[in-house]
Amino acid sequence: MDKFMKVAFEEAQRGYDEGGIPIGSVLMHQGKILGQGHNTRVQKGSVVLHGEMQALENAGRQPAAVYQDCTLYTTLSPCPMCSGAILLYGIPRVVVAENKTFMGEEALLRERGVEVTVTDDAACYELMQKFIREQPAVWNEDIGV
Repeated sequence: MDKFMKVAFEEAQRGYDEGGIPIGSVLMHQGKILGQGHNTRVQKGSVVLHGEMQALENAGRQPAAVYQDCTLYTTLSPCPMCSGAILLYGIPRVVVAENKTFMGEEALLRERGVEVTVTDDAACYELMQKFIREQPAVWNEDIGV
């Protein structure tokens, strides 16, 4: 696990420890973290605060040229909402820790020119599976089931 995905995993673990959904994300620009976050839908009673959205929010407002030179790291394949944000801001690279638990819009991202790399990280997968066993209804709510 590279250092940026390690931070994303730590964010996911933080979300789990808070009683939320363990998905973390990091927005990286030129070797530095601009923003990081984790899914806080449960903790904040939000419908939109996925890990990727939190990382973007925590990065603050950036010029288009910055987004267009970023890599987004996420512990789980990005959903349609988060993929839309990736496309909207022109983020060219996404590194996904795992997509066995949930296959997001990777095909759409690739179709639109985004470089998507899946690392098949076992620790991220195991944390998600543990959470789903413990809170299946919350997981289903998060993915719209």
